[in-house]
Amino acid sequence: MLARTTLRASRPFTRVFTRAFIRLGLALCIGATAAPACAQNGDAAVLEAREALRKKDRARLAALRATANSERHPLAQWVEYWELGNRLGEARVDELEAFYTRWRGTYVEDRLRNDWLLELGHRRDWAAFARDFPRFRMNDDREVTCYWLLTEHLAGKPVRDAARAAWLAQRDADEGCQQMAETLFEAKVFDAEVVFEKLRSSAERGRARAARAAAALLGAPVAAAVGEAFDQPARQLSRNPAGMAGRAPGPAQAPETQRPATKPALKRPPRHSPPPSPAGAEAWAAPAAPSAALAARTAAEIIALAVARMAANDPLPAAEQLRERWQRTLPGDLSAWAWSQVARHSAQKLQAEAAGLFRDAWRQSSQQPKGAPWGDETLGWAVRAALRGNDRERFVHVRRAIDAMSASEQREPAWQYWQARALRQEAGDNAEGELQRGEARQMFQALAGQLHFYGKLSAEALGQPLVLPSPPAPLTPAERDAARAQPGFARALQLIAIGLRNEGVREWNFTLRGMGDRELLAAAQLACEREVWDRCINTSDRSRGEIDIQQRFPTPFRNEVVAKAREIGLDPAYVYGLIRQESRFVMDARSSVGASGLMQLMPATARWTAKKIGLDYRGDMITDRDVNLKLGTAYLKLVLDDFEGSQALAAAAYNAGPSRPRRWREGPALEPAVWAENIPFAETRDYVKKVLSNAVYYAALLGGTAPQPLKLRLGQSIGPRAASAPLANTELP
Repeated sequence: MLARTTLRASRPFTRVFTRAFIRLGLALCIGATAAPACAQNGDAAVLEAREALRKKDRARLAALRATANSERHPLAQWVEYWELGNRLGEARVDELEAFYTRWRGTYVEDRLRNDWLLELGHRRDWAAFARDFPRFRMNDDREVTCYWLLTEHLAGKPVRDAARAAWLAQRDADEGCQQMAETLFEAKVFDAEVVFEKLRSSAERGRARAARAAAALLGAPVAAAVGEAFDQPARQLSRNPAGMAGRAPGPAQAPETQRPATKPALKRPPRHSPPPSPAGAEAWAAPAAPSAALAARTAAEIIALAVARMAANDPLPAAEQLRERWQRTLPGDLSAWAWSQVARHSAQKLQAEAAGLFRDAWRQSSQQPKGAPWGDETLGWAVRAALRGNDRERFVHVRRAIDAMSASEQREPAWQYWQARALRQEAGDNAEGELQRGEARQMFQALAGQLHFYGKLSAEALGQPLVLPSPPAPLTPAERDAARAQPGFARALQLIAIGLRNEGVREWNFTLRGMGDRELLAAAQLACEREVWDRCINTSDRSRGEIDIQQRFPTPFRNEVVAKAREIGLDPAYVYGLIRQESRFVMDARSSVGASGLMQLMPATARWTAKKIGLDYRGDMITDRDVNLKLGTAYLKLVLDDFEGSQALAAAAYNAGPSRPRRWREGPALEPAVWAENIPFAETRDYVKKVLSNAVYYAALLGGTAPQPLKLRLGQSIGPRAASAPLANTELP
């Protein structure tokens, strides 16, 4: 499994460096383990510069920048980017402009502009920010977007809706979005209700830091109470909060003269400082006395947050608290929201009570003027809980939840498929249901040609056999030459070759911007020929009108993979489907948690499997292609046997460890597609679908036998281990 770790640092350039280098856990191509290519054609100097950046060695970086430029090294722009970025806080505007001019149109030009915009935001230099932002082409940094919306507000433009959306979408409490929110709150563009919305959104995502930062807009006591609601919800609920003696009023805010004050925008605490403790409240804010209505509403919001956070740990006691005490006290809309969070966490824990808890939430919401303004994530779990149920109206609840989703979420293939299933189920076989059956057929048909899990299930629902896309016309010499002539591709391939894969991937993806299908196919073919399989696959995946299935599902090391799989009784297509998802055939891939090689084995798992099959093994052999294949296929076979041949359960076990899917299969026997959709971990849920979907295409491409429909790979049902089955192999790591 390729686990991902997101880290953030305090300075703009350092933050980008962290995202670009540490995030995938890739080792530098330096020292005794360096590939031979690292020392060729001056590349060693580039790697030395990378190491100097890590050590923040300014003098060495400056010397290497001069050397790279004087020798006109193809990667000189990267060395210059690292050197300038390392001292960005002291850089002059003329230096930056010279860099932009010298490397115009390249990835590093736009990335340095991203870094510089963050620096300008930190400096509060709004005039310079407004001048430079329109030149930022990628525009893929939410913190920069928040700074931009702040400059637009300061210029007198209306930004409330866009700013609200950006703040709610913010993953954590970065400085730019927090500064924007503080400024707009002080200017009365944001009111307390927007802050409450942010608190609930943060609670749904489990973002305690973002919630505390938002609560600080209402004053230090509120921030402290919100912090306690996240960290110690039971303690918060055990209090007798002011304003909660009876039913609190509905949404309200203090009059303009009574709204809690915040410090002026330019006198805020240092960057990324957490909200102070209650003891330091005087240093943070000195709010005026809020109105009784706002005080009561604030208290109610905090109680609802505490119920939601209690439910994250244990939904059923939270449901009991809500039913016996807080449902009578909270405003109706907050009671409905709290019920939705209790139900959501119950669904994520696969509890049988989840469907009933969602029905309680729907009943509460139906009494509110705005209905059920829950987040899409919560509504998704409402669908999943309904699918796990066995009552006759479960598909009514499926449709209700999907209908309440945002328009963009409704377009997701998963919800389109289950909406079509619900329509077909409700229509039945009678003549009156023909209109609904026709609508369901149209939805299935729209999905059927798409190359993903639900696309194949939709085709099978229509009785259509698997048909591979027609191959595109062969690439012309001119199209191939154009791809080879792209400087960005050349730099990307060179960066990858010397071990700087993440930098190379970013350079490659930047070069793909704006390309049409034929250009994408030519770029993918270039990567295939260089055996850079992840770029081959990901680039080919972008084409829409012309699809090269051989590029999207390549079969490197075909003889070895097929031989190893058949030797121990595995389906080679299933093995290929798993490797494509695990490593994209990158032999030296290494995840942030230490999984390595083609089949992404953890070191402990590799050692255990080697001992199990009697292989003489050392830890440094884990990335050897043949050893990794031998160990990976052996482990996969052991897992598959332990789960009675279920490819879905085995894939889940390979990704999340065997103990988890053993728990996930408890409860009622489910249709495998329903079981897969209910996997609690989003990464594993996506993984299982993709591995099995990949396997269908690989079976068709490998030939030899007729492709197995996806439903057959999924099996008849997934439920508790049969009494007659062997005991679970609890030794499996």
